[in-house]
Amino acid sequence: MSDATQDAGDIKKDHGVLYVGIDLGTSRTSVSASNGVRETIESFVGYPKDPVARKLLKKDVLFGREARDKRLSLNLHRPLEHGVLKFNADGSEDADSRRAAMDLVKEIVRQAKPRKDELVYAVIGVPAQAQITNKDAILQAARESVDSVMLCSEPFSVAYGLDMLEDVLVIDIGAGTVDLCRMHGTMPEESDQITMNTAGDFVDEELGKEIAAAFPEAQFTKQMVKEIKERHSTVDAATEPVVVQLPVNGKPTDFDITEQMRTACQRIVPPIVEGLGKLVASFDPEFQEKLKSRVLLAGGGSQIKGLDRALTAEMHEMLGGGNVIRIEEPIYGGANGALKIAHDMPEDYWEQLK
Repeated sequence: MSDATQDAGDIKKDHGVLYVGIDLGTSRTSVSASNGVRETIESFVGYPKDPVARKLLKKDVLFGREARDKRLSLNLHRPLEHGVLKFNADGSEDADSRRAAMDLVKEIVRQAKPRKDELVYAVIGVPAQAQITNKDAILQAARESVDSVMLCSEPFSVAYGLDMLEDVLVIDIGAGTVDLCRMHGTMPEESDQITMNTAGDFVDEELGKEIAAAFPEAQFTKQMVKEIKERHSTVDAATEPVVVQLPVNGKPTDFDITEQMRTACQRIVPPIVEGLGKLVASFDPEFQEKLKSRVLLAGGGSQIKGLDRALTAEMHEMLGGGNVIRIEEPIYGGANGALKIAHDMPEDYWEQLK
């Protein structure tokens, strides 16, 4: 046996493999690992603005909620926009976003707690119709932190994790994108998937407009609106009043924003059902009814109260029927599915990706 062959055998014998599934999102990034670790962080990356900030923070980079809370001392980045890496107006790669994405992937992999003697094999979920250039950028960002990596569409990973691979429609609502995917027993093709921007960030913008129009004296930021939405989002007609405190000339003041919340959240329903209708209409007529009866609702946006019922009602109105089921783990659905894909891939496939 040659020395090279002996070395390869030793590496194989001495090194285990940690499989990780990563949902790299605009708002949150989640990981599920084969060692049982599951973590999620907000997709913020911050770098100290100057030596004073670095002395205060005692760190070269901050992540998640900590980065957001310390943002006045930081150059703060949210490296993903509409679920993919930001690019400049001229189409060139944004260097700051690339660096932040690399550090974000490194941090989420670190939180998966790989042992020093383990190889890390990662499957990362990306929006269904992410462009080739963006997929390449994400791959390059990930390769700094893992030994082998592959990408899959986020709605596909959700369905795969639940073993629902035939005659299923998947709705995956993130902050940046809503991804729709039609599953029919094979790997989905481009014609089986639709990506839209009417997602969580869109709801934040709409809610901000509604509040500003109804209560022009109220002061708030985008982040404040986002946090209010995440605590109180609903499309239910019969719901508890949504009363929040916002400053008016520096004084905390109560505002009832129930109607504004419901209106903003409701605006994502018609475009989602319109997209579902396109996927149903272009499917084999013999299986269209079955497809409409199995619709999975996933992603952070699926937690809007009553959204499953609102989508079902809209499907009955627009498509003559439908049944929407909210998955049990919306935050980890994509990461769990990506982990299952990682486990199921043959070892020689991972070797080819290195």
